[in-house]
Amino acid sequence: MHRTALCGRTCALRQPTNRCLNMKQYSEACEQNRLPILNILRNEFSEAHHVLEIGSGTGQHAVYFSRHLPHLQWQTSDLEEHHASIRTWLAEAGLPNARPPLSLDVSHDEWPAARYDGVFSANTTHIMSWSAVERMFAGIGKLLSPRGRFCLYGPFNYGNRYTSSSNQRFDHWLKSRDTHSGLRNFEDLDELARNHDLILRADYEMPVNNRLLVWEKY
Repeated sequence: MHRTALCGRTCALRQPTNRCLNMKQYSEACEQNRLPILNILRNEFSEAHHVLEIGSGTGQHAVYFSRHLPHLQWQTSDLEEHHASIRTWLAEAGLPNARPPLSLDVSHDEWPAARYDGVFSANTTHIMSWSAVERMFAGIGKLLSPRGRFCLYGPFNYGNRYTSSSNQRFDHWLKSRDTHSGLRNFEDLDELARNHDLILRADYEMPVNNRLLVWEKY
């Protein structure tokens, strides 16, 4: 087994064989957190039409949310290395509103030219460097339409304090792998958001010591 943090705290993915390397991957954490997230997105994206998902990972969230939110055009995106799995999930689902992945590295300046009235990202800020987080918020601020919403799911610290011992252990594990990663402080993220014309709309408590933060473009 090998692990990633794109779809969940410590998503265990099935180790692919040489024959199916980079093809369809599976995250148990995505299966566990998808319904609580959907319950929030039904409300927050009720008036949206075009949503960009940043860090689509395996592709599971995109399929699930597209199926249950048929009024949305769900645009997947991620680094090129994740596209095979995303495309496989999308092809098997055959949903007309789930769009093939865009190549998006938030650290680079090449962001989509299109405008979106919704952006969703799950468990990404803690696996990025802080400079990458800054660039992500800057990019979202540019492509999000007025009154559009940015929904960010994951574990966060508040007042530079962990909200649980499990979050603390997870943060130590992240930093042992990459010293530039780690749980982000809510107040720092909110300051970034305000710097890019995003105002906090909601902070939802989620299962397993996670949160779902929602900002609105003004």
